[in-house]
Amino acid sequence: MLRPFPSQRRAGIASVRGFTLIELMITCACVAILAAIAVASYEFAIVKTRRGAAQACLTDSAQFMERWYTTHLTYAGAPDPSCGSEVGNHYAIAFAGTPDGTSYTLRISPQGRQAEVETKCGAMTLNQAGQKSAATTECWK
Repeated sequence: MLRPFPSQRRAGIASVRGFTLIELMITCACVAILAAIAVASYEFAIVKTRRGAAQACLTDSAQFMERWYTTHLTYAGAPDPSCGSEVGNHYAIAFAGTPDGTSYTLRISPQGRQAEVETKCGAMTLNQAGQKSAATTECWK
C-alpha cells in the first residue's frame, strides 16, 4: 500500500496512488519474457504442423503412384507429384530419380522459411515399398 509522502500530509495534499516506475518496468519485463516464450512455442507448433502436412502429401502421392501402377502396370511415365498450396508454399515434392517399371522414390524438401527453421528432419522420402526416411527416425512418428 502506498502512503503519501510526509510533506504531502503536512501540506494537506490528497494522497496519490499509483505504480512506481520500477513496478511498471518489472511488469513490462515479465510480459516480454512470457511473450518470447509464447512466440517460440508457437513457431515450433507451426513447423511441426507443416511437417505433418508434408508427410500427408507424401503419403497421398505414394497412393497416387500405386493407383498409377494398378492402371498401367508400371511406375514409369507417372506425372510429377504435386501438393496443395498450403504444403507447396513450404515444401517441394519431386521424384528422387526417375520412376521405372518396378520402383519409385518420392522426396519432399523444406523450402523458404521452413528450410531455415526445419533443422530436425530436413528432406523426407518414401518409396514403393513404404520405406520412410528422414534425418532422424522421430520425424515419421
